[in-house]
Amino acid sequence: TPLSLRHPNYSTGQSGNMATVEPRIKARPLLVLYGSQTGSAQDTAERIGRQAQRRRMKVRVEALDDYGVANLISESLVVFVCSTTGQGDPPDNMKNFWRFLFRKSLPADSLCRLDYAVLGLGDSSYPKFNFVAKKLHKRLLQLGASALLPVGLADDQHDLGPDAVIDSWLAVFWEKALTLYPLPAGLSPLREDELLPPHYIFNFLEDVPVKEAEQHRITEEPAPPSSVHPFLAKVVSNQRVTQPSHFQDVRQIEFDITGSNIKFGAGDVVMIRPCNASEDVEKFCQLLRLDSDRWFTLKSSSESSVPSRLPQPCSIRHLVESFLDIAAVPRRSFFELLATFATNELEREKLAEFSSARGQEELHAYCNRPRRTALEVLADFPHTTAELKVDYLLELFPEIQPRSFSIASSLLAQPNSIQILVAVVRYKTKLQKPRKGLCSSWLASLDPSQGDMFVPLWVKKGGLKFPNDLETPVIMVGPGTGVAPFRAALQERIALGRTANMLFFGCRSEAKDFYCRSEWEEMERAGHLKLFTAFSRDQEDKVYVQHRVKEQATLLWDLISNMGAFFYIAGNAKQMPTGVCDALKGVFQKEGGVSASQAQEMLDALEKSGHFQSETWS
Repeated sequence: TPLSLRHPNYSTGQSGNMATVEPRIKARPLLVLYGSQTGSAQDTAERIGRQAQRRRMKVRVEALDDYGVANLISESLVVFVCSTTGQGDPPDNMKNFWRFLFRKSLPADSLCRLDYAVLGLGDSSYPKFNFVAKKLHKRLLQLGASALLPVGLADDQHDLGPDAVIDSWLAVFWEKALTLYPLPAGLSPLREDELLPPHYIFNFLEDVPVKEAEQHRITEEPAPPSSVHPFLAKVVSNQRVTQPSHFQDVRQIEFDITGSNIKFGAGDVVMIRPCNASEDVEKFCQLLRLDSDRWFTLKSSSESSVPSRLPQPCSIRHLVESFLDIAAVPRRSFFELLATFATNELEREKLAEFSSARGQEELHAYCNRPRRTALEVLADFPHTTAELKVDYLLELFPEIQPRSFSIASSLLAQPNSIQILVAVVRYKTKLQKPRKGLCSSWLASLDPSQGDMFVPLWVKKGGLKFPNDLETPVIMVGPGTGVAPFRAALQERIALGRTANMLFFGCRSEAKDFYCRSEWEEMERAGHLKLFTAFSRDQEDKVYVQHRVKEQATLLWDLISNMGAFFYIAGNAKQMPTGVCDALKGVFQKEGGVSASQAQEMLDALEKSGHFQSETWS
């Protein structure tokens, strides 16, 4: 079929790729494709899918890389929901789609049949805010597709979160979509409180399957380990590397990966999927009156496939402990679905308010600000929780997402080992019980002295790339746990004879949180490292890594301008990266005699050539 065929059911009048169309009466299909790293884009896509069902459309919701992208030429209406990761990168589950879509060989009119809308989920604290959504929107226009409305740019930094943009964007989208695909005569949309059919059906078994029970935990699979088949790595050590009196508990944890065939280099990351705490699993089962020892098989009742990570058959305990994210702060979609089960009038009214656009301030105050978990919400709505049907559990609770950690060790220097630095998340809100990070708290609880402890993990390529030649200098700025990838880089580079290394490390106190101090000092004594430190709380005036960068202006200018040095930043995304970038531009102005705009152009050029790289997180 020629790629340039147009849809037979409508005619278009093109004006800047915004379509003018005659309504299509017969078919009312909608395809929702998502690219999601942490689950937010998937949640939003599934929410759009439910809204489409209520408008009686035939809807499919799929991850971009699960969809046969070559079929896009025959689609008529598609919504793309995508997040942006790292430094403007697409999420893992849309990378194949991304590569295909940007093939230069695709004809300019490939997607001339397609009406589309792009909704981006991003964080404006990052320089490349919603970069993937913007670039996707532009590429679809280049391929002849017609945009129903401008690209939506949701922002995590908004006071009310991304829904502040999503709600208004969706209102416009549905207005446009229902103009193209009006409801059939005599039909009206389903009510918001009407329960839609479940995607999955639980079939409970009378007897415990012995063989499956023995294999209940994740099994070690042949290489390469992956999200579906992680490697069960034994915890070798779990040491606190901050002083006991320090407010922050940071752990250096080592895993044995002997026999895994895992390969990695400096800058790569290890992926770890945590488990829920046993007390939370027990409370969840009590609230929903579930027997944790019961076994079931899962059947899809729609076009959705059964999650590949769930064994068949599976126990309720394994489902709740290892799959359902009951400890996360629930999204608005959680309240929308929960409301459909409410029979108690007070609970129904409150859940309806939390589900509505006008109730987002109240929801934010109840849920997001105090970081209330989904499990705690269930306890607050006992009558509704008692009405929940087990078939809806996988729609109500998202899958536990893996966490990524920069690998803090080198395979060359320490074979069969992966080490990470983990800051244990624990803080107070207005709620009585302290808030805990699911993964960091779980990892911190694993004590190898109490018996064998295993963690399911796999490795993926990171965003930092280091030069291969012996002579090129490397300048690394890694305060706090941001130093982790640079520890791996230093171990690897020194093992390969690359000794032109400079590290800027910052922390609060030299005595309390100076990670890996003895290692840095040994590298310095051997002539393999120049170390500059900033201990922000050890004197009256706070000193940060950007101050040390300014102080070394002459040295840095020589390394960058004359020796082609690579400059790296890793750490918290809030203020540090901007401060370091400003300091570096100040170096260019002071030592290079350039203007502020020229300094920015120099930094941009370094980034484009790979000589300036950053890996930051919020």
